[in-house]
Amino acid sequence: MHAHTSRKTLTADDWADAALDAIAEGGLDAVAVERLARRLGVTKGSFYWHFSNRKALLKAALKRWERQQTDDVIARAAMETDGAARIDRLFRGADGSKRAGQLYLAFAAVAKEPLVGAVVRRVNQRRIDFMVENYQALGLEAREARQRAVLSYSVYLGTLQLRRDAPELVPSGPEFHDYMDYIREVLIPGFEASGERLAESSRHSR
Repeated sequence: MHAHTSRKTLTADDWADAALDAIAEGGLDAVAVERLARRLGVTKGSFYWHFSNRKALLKAALKRWERQQTDDVIARAAMETDGAARIDRLFRGADGSKRAGQLYLAFAAVAKEPLVGAVVRRVNQRRIDFMVENYQALGLEAREARQRAVLSYSVYLGTLQLRRDAPELVPSGPEFHDYMDYIREVLIPGFEASGERLAESSRHSR
């Protein structure tokens, strides 16, 4: 592929996605312009069409990660009408894949770097605050809502780490959905009753 063609066909988001894939596989050090260009089948000229340097690419990758894994997930969950439904939608919308775990843990490992640390802290705070808000909407007092939110988020992060480091310990396929149902039953007050109503409604609609 010629550089002129690559400039027209590759976007800045394509480069950011490639950087995120590299980070998931090998950490921040894996983000090298020449290596990413080979991976994308283009010349370095395509990179400099979109970014001035590696730091600019890392900023774009972090911004894309924050938007995809936090902003968009929270925005979709916020469309629900009550606290329980929003927390349920948040759990269902959260990416629990191996790649998601690799990315979060790669960023967390270098959170002392100002560029990365500020984003990781903001992501964690926004996720916790959103859950606190919705647990309070369910009638929990502020202290209990925060405890429940921190516990819920800890379960999510723990699942990410297990799916990366010991995937054989985490249910997969249809069993993973059963596992997520169990988590929601434990962590969302009233979820089980709601689930039963949905199941009953589904049976009657057949």
